[in-house]
Amino acid sequence: MPGYELPVGTCVDMCPAAERAQREKERRLHRFEVAPGCRGHRPRADPQRAVKEYSRPAAGKIRPPPSQLRPPSVLLATVRYLASEVVERTDASRAEVASFVADRLRAVRLDLALQGAGDVEAALVLEAALAVLLAVVARLGPSTVHGTADPMLLQAQVQEGFGSLRRCYALGAGPHPRQATFQGLFLLYNLGSVEALHEILQLPTALRSCPALRTALAVDSAFREGNTARLFRLLRTLPYLQSCAVQCHVGRARRGALARLARALSTPKGQTLPLGFMVHLLALDGPKEARDLCQAHGLPLDGQERVVFLRGCYTEEGLPPAGTCQVLVGNKLGGRTLEEVVTAEEEDEAVDRPKSAA
Repeated sequence: MPGYELPVGTCVDMCPAAERAQREKERRLHRFEVAPGCRGHRPRADPQRAVKEYSRPAAGKIRPPPSQLRPPSVLLATVRYLASEVVERTDASRAEVASFVADRLRAVRLDLALQGAGDVEAALVLEAALAVLLAVVARLGPSTVHGTADPMLLQAQVQEGFGSLRRCYALGAGPHPRQATFQGLFLLYNLGSVEALHEILQLPTALRSCPALRTALAVDSAFREGNTARLFRLLRTLPYLQSCAVQCHVGRARRGALARLARALSTPKGQTLPLGFMVHLLALDGPKEARDLCQAHGLPLDGQERVVFLRGCYTEEGLPPAGTCQVLVGNKLGGRTLEEVVTAEEEDEAVDRPKSAA
């Protein structure tokens, strides 16, 4: 509306008191939000644990007053709380954690959109929220029993997060120290997408020359070309967040590599290949995962150490197995907490990285 200035939030809690009271009354508190010792007939909200839930904005609905909106500093603290206290919970399934965190992060983005925050502080909140969401989705994995966590909804929310952040970059002058990292994450999450690559190539040359974006472009190129050795060599070097972003493509890349090996090596009498070679080439988590991958595609084994490429045996049914991805993702936290990764000004470059992504 012309002349209308967006308000600035004034709520200092992760969840406004009015919402806490309403959800207490309606018994809609999540168990993560209940005060210790109050899980009986009338659970009470813990102000230090309750987090504002997402409520879809309806047409004609009155905008929430500033007292119901959290300012950027509180939103950032909320994201950090989710990363440190909720994502790391061991008393809940990954599906339950993913569902709760994704909903609360969606509410964070909505609060930000409804107020007049500066582009720099807005970008900080959106970057942190997206980093947490990428990690939660990666930990959930495609093979997990999803329960209340809808994979398609989570994927849509990740794309929504990228959209909000990239619009923030485009509309503001910055500075945005982590823009190259998150533009690279966008490309890695959308690996092989012509549209995503086109958008990245429209960025300024100086931004595209940053190491994080050069590496993401190199990964995308190797993926498109079917250059298995180069692709998995690059994937081994990616830091944790980048590995989370690309994890959803690992299963397809391994299937493509196995199909190319089958076409090249299959003979009527069968030709064998050491499983150790497969483990190294495809960055698998060990011989058992290599055996499972081969058997899932109809390839017989010669004992426990070799796979046989026999003509006519290779098959593809259903989605490719994604594997546990400990080598490519899980081990890269390197003893850090997710909160430390999220709040880092720059992603730790300590893992081996090639001097040039070219």
